[in-house]
Amino acid sequence: MLYAVFMSSALPPFPQPQEPYDTPRFLEVGTAPDEPGLRADAARNRARLLEAAAKLIAEHGVAGVTMEAVAVAAKVGKGTVFRRFGDRTGLLMALLDHSARQLQADFLGGPPPLGPGAPPLERLRAFGVAVLYRSAEQLDLQLAAQPEPTRRFAHPAAGSLRTHVTMLLRQIVPDADSDLLAHTLLASLDPALIHHLTRQCGMPMERLATAWLDLVARVTNTAAPE
Repeated sequence: MLYAVFMSSALPPFPQPQEPYDTPRFLEVGTAPDEPGLRADAARNRARLLEAAAKLIAEHGVAGVTMEAVAVAAKVGKGTVFRRFGDRTGLLMALLDHSARQLQADFLGGPPPLGPGAPPLERLRAFGVAVLYRSAEQLDLQLAAQPEPTRRFAHPAAGSLRTHVTMLLRQIVPDADSDLLAHTLLASLDPALIHHLTRQCGMPMERLATAWLDLVARVTNTAAPE
């Protein structure tokens, strides 16, 4: 099945500051829009703090991630963590940004059908399935890090996904309002909805993946895959 390709077991390794990341500017999500470029030593400290937070999540769950706990694990002062991330939500969002970089790398330059080389319809199908499973794997983190409504859709990570879906829709249905359709499709991948459907309603992920493929078929007026 298509959805089996996109399951992963952990956050990808944290990139070192000197590694290049050839992503179009509008898809950059490594830092918040108001955060200037980091010096090499600051980037290393940031990576160390994120590694400490990721280890705490692996050992204790999201509830175990506090600014004080991260400071102790990283062997820095608590004030350093606050200066770097602002608050706990900022820290959790930074962890999600790191995971979003890996997803971006996959749909920008990875193998098809998620990456380039497949028809846009196949890439759109694969995109939704990938996001579903990656969100399910990090669901507690996704929910804990979700920003307030006024910041939610403006965050660079959300904008990068929306841009990608919009670009695919423009190729599949050029006469449609691709911008709004992208919002509609992405709403079905919302972590809170995935939480409700899987944990509160008991729906299997396979059903959600099949529903995504059906939704894409209806929105694009194409046949669903067999």
